[in-house]
Amino acid sequence: MGTTQLESVPEPKYWHLRTVLSEALDSEFSVGEILPNERDLAARFGVARATLRQALEQLELEGRLQRRRGVGTTVAPPRVGVAVGTEQHAWPGAAGDVWQATDCALLVPPASVADALDSGRDEPVHTVRRSRVTHGQPVAAELLHIPQSSVPDLSGIDAPSGAARARAVLRELHRLELEGQEKAVELGSARADDAKALDRLPGAPVLVVTTRYLAEGRTAALSVATYRADTCRLTFGDSGGVEIHEDPERRAS
Repeated sequence: MGTTQLESVPEPKYWHLRTVLSEALDSEFSVGEILPNERDLAARFGVARATLRQALEQLELEGRLQRRRGVGTTVAPPRVGVAVGTEQHAWPGAAGDVWQATDCALLVPPASVADALDSGRDEPVHTVRRSRVTHGQPVAAELLHIPQSSVPDLSGIDAPSGAARARAVLRELHRLELEGQEKAVELGSARADDAKALDRLPGAPVLVVTTRYLAEGRTAALSVATYRADTCRLTFGDSGGVEIHEDPERRAS
């Protein structure tokens, strides 16, 4: 058989540079060290700055590099394993939940969220903002969308805003009998608000975990959790436990 067109395509320059840079990171740089500026790196490796940026972006996506506000590009530590296989019959905010509620407001959600909740596109829902921190650094930010029909007895006077309001909404949500969860994971780019919460730059690679909480034959709540793709390795299991662990001997593949 003849050589296929795919097999005859040469390796892109940025991909070869990514391999060379990766070897340099292992032999010449330590965790947390700041890389030289783009001009010096491009001159060292004899490539155009556009090619260099592509290689750096790939290494950031793989978790080898981090772009930090006001600092520059640094060598990243090994990724932190973050388990997301929570109990199938546990609402957000249940005992042992590692997320911290920070705010809550009645907001009109994006159309895709409204459709998933089967609510009107102009109907405000309770939007709970939560964060997750490990080893002193933010690793995830969450928006938990809860239609008003899921918490019909919530008092409008009790805890009108902030973290207290968020906890009140979650307590009321627990009155429903949870029937199960559905999860989906996709690669994305950090929006401005997520980037600020995660101490990243807008457009940084993230992993988005969407969870539908099912009760009374419908989606009673929808979680959109954004994890830092440069430092997190998501793990799924059947045990249901939530565990955050750090393994300095391994890197995510």
